[in-house]
Amino acid sequence: MSFEDLLARINLIIRGAEMEPEDAHELLEQLHLELNQMRATGQGVPADLAELERRLEAEFADDWAQAKARSGAVE
Repeated sequence: MSFEDLLARINLIIRGAEMEPEDAHELLEQLHLELNQMRATGQGVPADLAELERRLEAEFADDWAQAKARSGAVE
C-alpha cells in the first residue's frame, strides 16, 4: 500500500472519530494498525500522527489506571 493510501486511511479514521468522539479507543486501535503498517514497510511516520498516537496512549493509560483504582476501592 502506498504512503498516500495509508495517509488517506488515517484521515478517514480521524474524521470518523471527530463525528463519534465516544469511539476514541477504536481510533487508537485503528491508528496503531495503520502506523504499524507504515513502520513495517519502512515508511516514515509523520510526526503529528506519532504525537497523536502518544497522546491517545497516555489518555487511555490514565483512564485505565483510574478505572483500576475505582474497582480496587470497591473490593
